[in-house]
Amino acid sequence: MSHLTLILLAAGSSSRFGTGVKKQWLRVGDTPLWQFVADRFESTSYFNKIIVTSSADDIEFMQNCTSYTFVEGGATRQQSLKNSLEHVTTEYVLVSDVARACVSDAFLHTIVSHMGKSDCIVPYLPINDTIVYDDTTIDRERVKRVQTPQLSLTSALRNALLQEVDFTDESSAIVANGGNREFILGEEAAHKITHLQDLKKIPCLAPPSNDTLSGVGFDVHAFDDKGEMYLGGIKIDAAYGFLAHSDGDVAIHALIDALLGAAGMGDIGMMFPDNDATFKGIDSKELLSVVVAKLRRFGFVIVNVDITIAAEKPRIGNYKTAMRKTLSSLLNIQSQRVNIKATTTEKLGFIGRGEGVGVIANANLKYFDWTTI
Repeated sequence: MSHLTLILLAAGSSSRFGTGVKKQWLRVGDTPLWQFVADRFESTSYFNKIIVTSSADDIEFMQNCTSYTFVEGGATRQQSLKNSLEHVTTEYVLVSDVARACVSDAFLHTIVSHMGKSDCIVPYLPINDTIVYDDTTIDRERVKRVQTPQLSLTSALRNALLQEVDFTDESSAIVANGGNREFILGEEAAHKITHLQDLKKIPCLAPPSNDTLSGVGFDVHAFDDKGEMYLGGIKIDAAYGFLAHSDGDVAIHALIDALLGAAGMGDIGMMFPDNDATFKGIDSKELLSVVVAKLRRFGFVIVNVDITIAAEKPRIGNYKTAMRKTLSSLLNIQSQRVNIKATTTEKLGFIGRGEGVGVIANANLKYFDWTTI
């Protein structure tokens, strides 16, 4: 259907979801929720283009998943919608929220079949409970629970959003701008995910995959006769440090790469470029904390990590317990799930010559299991 574009709004912060995980990154099997929803719409073959809005923090990872058109969202739902409309060339546009995860094919067909009958086609549900507003009981027959998706004439929606008012849905903006809307009966299955308990009302979501995702990180740093040495998050008693843009904690750097590798999120250099002055001399524990928080937001749970430190010097045997405790606290896992090993290279290579340290790290992740909450 060449005259219809889908805008899927998925740039929200999920502040009301209450888990630390963004709801758009909940997994349905191996698929993040935003992609699961977009794929369901795409399977209907109604759309000339599918546009997915995303926060700046999410957009690169989303682009690694699939080839939809991605647009960076704004601070509000309405600004995200305005940003997306700049990429719409079709006469009509369907706007939906990623939180409406289970829109049925039949419901979508009903909406699309009303195309052209009004400036905006709006699904709604009636109210069955008594409604009290400002201590006054009002006629519930006059109250509607408005849903998305909403189908709009693109020009009408674009013009309506020029108003200096923040609207919570497309039809309200269009009506306020002099346009018209037609209400059609919605469906209960298109319930919106706002809070964690709403997931129990969503019929089409399979639980997340039980797969374990593994990643390997490797890093080396040469010694520097200046500065202090930090390794595994611990200050080491040595007369030298590492030559590095940050504090040079090679163990944490390898661990970050392992974590990002398991998640499919690139590497430490992509996230914290060594030509960015922001990270000059930074404590690597801060970098690890950023990565751990991001993994959580994107729906990953850290299972365990295993780190092998190869060095002729310094000797780290007396530091391994402190490293485990420090890293387990940063990773939010039990200390027995953080394994630290030390080895040498039998005097071979730059490590054997005492010129630096090399570290290999392995990390295992699982998807956040929202079915157990």
